[in-house]
Amino acid sequence: MKHLLLIGAKTGYQTRAFAEAAVRLGLELTLATDRCHVLENPWGDDAVALEFRDPEDAARKLAEEGRFDGIVALGDGPAYLAAVAARHLGIPYNSPQSVANCGSKFLARTSFYNAGLLTPAFRRLPLSDACVAEVQYPCVLKPLTQSASRGVIRADNATEFAAAFRRIASIVKRDEFLLVEDFIPGREFALEGMLDHGKLNVLAIFDKPDPLDGPFFEETIYVTPTRMPVHVQQEIRWATEKAIQALGLTHGPIHAEMRLNDRGVWMLEVAARPIGGLCAKVLPGLEELILRQAAGEDVSAFAFPNEAAGVMMIPIPQAGVYAGVRGEEEARAVPRIQDVIITAKVGQHLLPLPEGNSYLGFLFARGGDSSGVEAALRQAHAKLHFEINAALRVL
Repeated sequence: MKHLLLIGAKTGYQTRAFAEAAVRLGLELTLATDRCHVLENPWGDDAVALEFRDPEDAARKLAEEGRFDGIVALGDGPAYLAAVAARHLGIPYNSPQSVANCGSKFLARTSFYNAGLLTPAFRRLPLSDACVAEVQYPCVLKPLTQSASRGVIRADNATEFAAAFRRIASIVKRDEFLLVEDFIPGREFALEGMLDHGKLNVLAIFDKPDPLDGPFFEETIYVTPTRMPVHVQQEIRWATEKAIQALGLTHGPIHAEMRLNDRGVWMLEVAARPIGGLCAKVLPGLEELILRQAAGEDVSAFAFPNEAAGVMMIPIPQAGVYAGVRGEEEARAVPRIQDVIITAKVGQHLLPLPEGNSYLGFLFARGGDSSGVEAALRQAHAKLHFEINAALRVL
């Protein structure tokens, strides 16, 4: 029996799906998370408690756990720890530097620029100095290490720039810098793939049909297969391959995002991990595929059925306290809708972007063509009515 190590955040949606997939495949799986080491097995999963802020110490602790045949990471922070641990354990994975390149928007931008990819003008600014000299408008301000568009704000003039700068500084108090880059017009796409010795196998290309022009950049709908012509799909693939090489990635799942306009494909980022959270449900069997590769199987020829599918990440419309939702059954009754999953909990304090980093839930649709899937997601979302009460001020 192959023994795999799964590193993930304790609050990750995907952990249970991977554990169940390991059982189906007959794999032994050890879970390692960033939970408190003082509490004894609070979730009943016998996970190893790690301190993600000290990857070297965490890697040495994992090396003491015994032999592992492969490693899987869920999330950006776990991916870097996995890279350090894999080096200690002597098992295939990406190098720590390649994952660090992915995890910093500044390092990624620099890598793309040096590789000759289409890259907007960009600069790194210290959070201690809101200097607007030499900034072109419109521009986008980004924290260096946040994900899911948290803290990403467009500014069209100096007044908006100063306000966005202050707002980001309040969100990422531990960061020393933020990234400022020219706004890239165009449509946005995502690519899911697997790397084997640096060679990319494209699993899916997603359309993001909603315009993402700011001032915030909340993602909502992913639909696959893309409706773009074959030559555009090839351009997306080639740009992703070049970005992967520039970052130095070689092994395991990747999730890439890019923009397309009349000048070509502009890479936004490549993450050394699979698509996040419950969104992975849009690609059934993705967990098994990742685990099989980690166990040493050759999965380079794998392809998902070319069936239309999509997911909507239900956005949080306003700050407040979640009180409930009406219309779930009506949403489930919409043709092509596969599932409606509300992840918000009654009493939960909600924050929309740019401060927030979560969703109210997820809608999944499948069948027919991509346009029909997109229409089904929008129709189902329209039937959901969320109650969000104003939060009481703390004096």
